[in-house]
Amino acid sequence: MEFTAPLLAYAAALAIAAIIPGPGVAALVGQSLAGGMRASVFFLIGLALGDLTYLTFAVAGLAVVAQTFAGAFILLKIAGGAYLVYLAYRIWTSDAAATTITKSDGTSGLAATVAGYTITMSNPKTIIFYLALVPTVVDLKTIGVSQWAVLCLVTVAVLGATLIPYAILADRARAVLGRSTSLRRLNMWAAGFIGAAGVVILGEAARAMTRRT
Repeated sequence: MEFTAPLLAYAAALAIAAIIPGPGVAALVGQSLAGGMRASVFFLIGLALGDLTYLTFAVAGLAVVAQTFAGAFILLKIAGGAYLVYLAYRIWTSDAAATTITKSDGTSGLAATVAGYTITMSNPKTIIFYLALVPTVVDLKTIGVSQWAVLCLVTVAVLGATLIPYAILADRARAVLGRSTSLRRLNMWAAGFIGAAGVVILGEAARAMTRRT
């Protein structure tokens, strides 16, 4: 039972961090607006996989490795931010009448998952949370495989509980605007959310490069 208190503290800290709007939430809302719940669910899977990657880094004591390869993280941020800006451009310039097709596109699921994973891996908030905050909440030196598995389950559950409401609300807004033949405006909103997330990440990458020079 000694693991119960740290586990609850971890869950509470993660919920607070996840529910605060940031690049991930903005991109999630944009995905839901542009492609509906299907796209947002795949995007959420990518977000969760990214969180689990950083959690594993933290448990395995790879924070030092992450710091050593800080340059690679900067490149990842640039790639993630650039991809979001490109995705925003594609949505902005897409044919509004074809918006509903993206919900049944067989390749959109993989693309949304990769986008979610890239966002998490390049999100400064996520990096700070797992590599700086988590070690102060959980004694990572005592974490074994079973405790790591529990942390993974809690991570997925908390992310789902805190982020799915954002996707549902955006999807409902999508349905309402779709019924009122406002799909063009909807695409503009989606592109705005996704593009803003990309610009934020690119800005973080630029600041990180400035600090290294």
